[in-house]
Amino acid sequence: MSSKVAVPNRFELVKETLVLILAGGRGSRLHELTDKRAKPALYFGGNRRIIDFALSNCINSGLNRIGVVTQYAAHSLLRHLQNGWSFLPQERGEFVDMLPARQQIDNSTWYRGTADAVYQNMAILKNHYKPKYVLILAGDHIYKQDYSQMLLDHVTSGAKCTVGCIEVPRSEASEFGVMAVDENLKVKEFVEKPENPPAMFGKPDVSLASMGIYVFDADYLYDVLDREVKSPYTSHDFGKDILPKSLEEGVLYAHPFSRSCMGRNTDGEIYWRDVGTLDSFWQSNIDLVSEKPQLDIYDQRWPIRGNPEQTYPSKFFYNNPHVKPVDNSLISGGCLITDASISYSVLFNNVKIKANSSVDHCVILPQVTIGKDCVLKNCIIDRHVVIPDGTHIGINIEEDRQRFRVSSTGKVVLVTESMVKKLTGEHIGDETHLD
Repeated sequence: MSSKVAVPNRFELVKETLVLILAGGRGSRLHELTDKRAKPALYFGGNRRIIDFALSNCINSGLNRIGVVTQYAAHSLLRHLQNGWSFLPQERGEFVDMLPARQQIDNSTWYRGTADAVYQNMAILKNHYKPKYVLILAGDHIYKQDYSQMLLDHVTSGAKCTVGCIEVPRSEASEFGVMAVDENLKVKEFVEKPENPPAMFGKPDVSLASMGIYVFDADYLYDVLDREVKSPYTSHDFGKDILPKSLEEGVLYAHPFSRSCMGRNTDGEIYWRDVGTLDSFWQSNIDLVSEKPQLDIYDQRWPIRGNPEQTYPSKFFYNNPHVKPVDNSLISGGCLITDASISYSVLFNNVKIKANSSVDHCVILPQVTIGKDCVLKNCIIDRHVVIPDGTHIGINIEEDRQRFRVSSTGKVVLVTESMVKKLTGEHIGDETHLD
């Protein structure tokens, strides 16, 4: 292993790096919420999508050569990228390119894992992009990070592969790939979802968990993927297959997220969320309306950009003096609220709520209509849903289980367009909206 090298020029370093965002996952634990969209395309925070966080981190870090690898239900994601992320100047060698699964190996082989998704695009990397370093990201996490700091750490450590990592309670670490490191952050042990996670040195109750973020020397990445694809026992996965090889070869280092985190909560703790369940998706959105949210979406020092629609201002009209109006909520553009009570909720664009309805601790996705005299509590309402007059949701969970999707904790109710149509006897067919 080579010794540490001189600190390179950060400007040159980011120009020599290609970012690959792996955005092909379905997110099955979100159930019907990802039936029509890939998890990275899921809405978040009023007028953003989850993938906007990884993309904004890239732009804010000066990394403007980006490929987005897509596969499952990619229509809305591709449309979002085309409409909202096509502003980088190609003449300067900057781009957000879309790399959909193209069955390049044979006529039946889609991406078989995270490593295979990169392997199937390797010819493009070698012959077209020609990077010196490759930064590989997941497209489905909520966080703010300066990737250029991780790149600097990668180069100065002499690593050929660097994995981003966070500290997690040891009791929760069995859900992650966990590593043990020495004083120079060289990885000495890496175990995928272990029953008995290794503890951090000096912190017996804490483990160091992989974030699914990797920096590779490009030549090393090509070599290790070429070798891995020939293995008869491979899972085609970075965590299960590639990182153990890098560990065995002594070229794997860790990068603590605390060194490059650009979004901390009010207590100074790092913020990173995998909104992979109905409960976590709901909670992360609802947290935004608190007085001191865990994530500051208004911080212009590290802005999260997206593709917000051009809408008219939201309108609030109250005739009834006895109705409690809007309280502690985020209301996006184009909403029409008439004599309705809204509390601790997030409303996306173009939501209509009619008279005498109550919305409490709800996440309402775009273009939803809520009828008169409705009561909604602890709900996620998917896009395009029309809630009939007088509907009560989140009040009787056992009744909700018969009609909608209730989360594993029993706390959150998911309502989709097809569920409501089934409930009202409407035909469910081609007329159901695409996302």
